[in-house]
Amino acid sequence: MLFEPRSGRLAAWGNALLAGLVSPDEAVSSIVGEDAVHRVAGLPGESGPVGLSLALGRMRALGVGGLRVALPAPGHPLGLSGPPEFNARALEAQEAVVAVGAALGLVPEVAEAGPAGDLHVSVTWHVLPVREAPPADVPSLGEAERELAEALREATEVLTRLDVAASGPVAEAALSAYRARAEAGREALAPGYPARAVRVLALAQRVDLMVSLAYENGHGGAVAASEMAARAEALRPVERVARRALVAAYNAAVEERERG
Repeated sequence: MLFEPRSGRLAAWGNALLAGLVSPDEAVSSIVGEDAVHRVAGLPGESGPVGLSLALGRMRALGVGGLRVALPAPGHPLGLSGPPEFNARALEAQEAVVAVGAALGLVPEVAEAGPAGDLHVSVTWHVLPVREAPPADVPSLGEAERELAEALREATEVLTRLDVAASGPVAEAALSAYRARAEAGREALAPGYPARAVRVLALAQRVDLMVSLAYENGHGGAVAASEMAARAEALRPVERVARRALVAAYNAAVEERERG
């Protein structure tokens, strides 16, 4: 249930590798996660798709010094800087990675095969040219943390008032899984990230989990059309805040390195 975008894993562990803080094998294993395989297609200097380890090495040779995340949604080009072709592909995938130091962006294409419960997931990262310009609407970590604290309070109040607070066995299982992972101290980000980024990421995932549960658990007590509209209206800005915070957290290593 936790929102852990593939672009976030690629950026976080790619940044750690580029900074010399982890080995290529550790970075690739962490990026791939539970997927079967990740490949990179369209990389300059390569005639076809290549593995992640080779791709990250090639990107370093091309001048890439860091990786940023974009999590766009309709009407909100969060983290994008153009051109239109790249923005459109990123919006379709709802995520992308933008290189720092070279005008390149990567958009994932996910393919699934096999029965439910035994899916074989492969990911192809398509490399496209990007415009070198400031990314859209990305907050600082401090701004993101303040926005999240307020959003969490508002989401709790609104969902309780509309009788759609997370409840029931599915919601309880998801919340229990979240707590278990948090208590186990899972490595939310790769080495090289400030503690504040880890805190912001965890809080953003918690807010996103609340929003997801509210949508997935049906309408709860909000049976009237006006109440359902009010819930959607209330959740939309909360979801936007969570995405902004996720981008700020994943981009924190690059931002801190540029400041320092």
